[in-house]
Amino acid sequence: MKKLKKYYLQLKHPHKMERKWIFPLAIGAVVSLFLLFLTTLTSPDGVPLFTLRRYYSASSTSAAASVFVESRLNPLPVSDLPPPPRFAYLISGSAGDGPMLRRTLEALYHPSNQYVVHLDAESSADERLDLYNYVTGHPIFRRFKNVRMITKANLVTYRGPTMVANTLHAAAILLKEGGEWDWFINLSASDYPLVTQDDLLHTFSFLPRDLNFIDHTSNIGWKEFQRAKPIIIDPGLYMSKKTDVFWITQRRSVPTAFKLFTGSAWMVLSRSFIDYCIWGWDNLPRTVLMYYANFISSPEGYFHTVICNAPEFKNTTVNSDVHFISWDNPPKQHPHYLTVEDMQRMVDSNAPFARKFHHDDPVLDRVDEELLFRGKGMLVPGGWCVGSGENGTDPCSVVGNVTALRPTAGAKRLENLTGFLLSDSNFRPRQCK
Repeated sequence: MKKLKKYYLQLKHPHKMERKWIFPLAIGAVVSLFLLFLTTLTSPDGVPLFTLRRYYSASSTSAAASVFVESRLNPLPVSDLPPPPRFAYLISGSAGDGPMLRRTLEALYHPSNQYVVHLDAESSADERLDLYNYVTGHPIFRRFKNVRMITKANLVTYRGPTMVANTLHAAAILLKEGGEWDWFINLSASDYPLVTQDDLLHTFSFLPRDLNFIDHTSNIGWKEFQRAKPIIIDPGLYMSKKTDVFWITQRRSVPTAFKLFTGSAWMVLSRSFIDYCIWGWDNLPRTVLMYYANFISSPEGYFHTVICNAPEFKNTTVNSDVHFISWDNPPKQHPHYLTVEDMQRMVDSNAPFARKFHHDDPVLDRVDEELLFRGKGMLVPGGWCVGSGENGTDPCSVVGNVTALRPTAGAKRLENLTGFLLSDSNFRPRQCK
């Protein structure tokens, strides 16, 4: 009823209502005219003041450079480089490999990466304890908490599926505890890098993160009769002491549910593919794993067969293990050990890794000195190392910006390799055929 009365009074005395709105309307008009006047003003260089103010907000670096004197004295570099990736490493060894595994870890270390080290159950308790004390006691490792040791050691037989099981074990740990990383790299204590981690991180910054570097072929040739059809048992799966694999008399036919692929046991795999192998949401990884449980030298076939039979990943393969390896022709079970005589061939290969090496072979000292610039017992220096290095001190004992990279000539060699592998004549034509 009161509302109706108010409405009625407004209709009855319209001039009173109109006078109430005159003052606010006048104020609004004045403010609008003032704002319109401001938009016509310009800065000394001809840029409208309103546009300039927005420019300051959108580009803080440029704004600081044009307004604050301090920023001109200490300019902040602006980089259009993509952010560096992160690698997750498995470095594995057996009895007697402890010192060499430690040396390989030092040559591969970078604070941005993640590491799992493993000495198999054939190594002594003292050897494993020595490695554990080193990993947990190193001041840089302890600071960044990015080196883990598998303390409950696995039995690993290279020719059986236990090596695949150990690789999947390490990958699962890295997925669970390793935070963000982009590629998984499996190495042994007999491997050694030929480039610095800054070289590797810099070069891989420009690559799609879904690429998988895995040497593979479906032309299994003699392996069909000597590996695919025989059935083996690996006692390392169920015994507490390592013994060699053994064969049973029955043989089996080549699979028809999936196509067999074979290749190198050493690879650089994307996180998305590792995730697929662990979770196996379409069951292919588990099915293939059960098949390879009775396959001789399964590390040379499991991941290759999975990736080339998975539609979502088969077009992501780069047909290379990015290693320099000296083989017999035809290849035997193990490659030659590398020596100083192989130094130039290793460099010329442009590969980031090489194998196999004897423990503390003189060629490793040359690699440290000429390619990695690493002092004895020290980490490989990179952009994150800001120590003086005076009097033989480790420059990496003082940590700077861990995302800063200082590539060496190794980055150019690695760029040449990836450019060749990803060229039109090599990339697609060599994928999962």
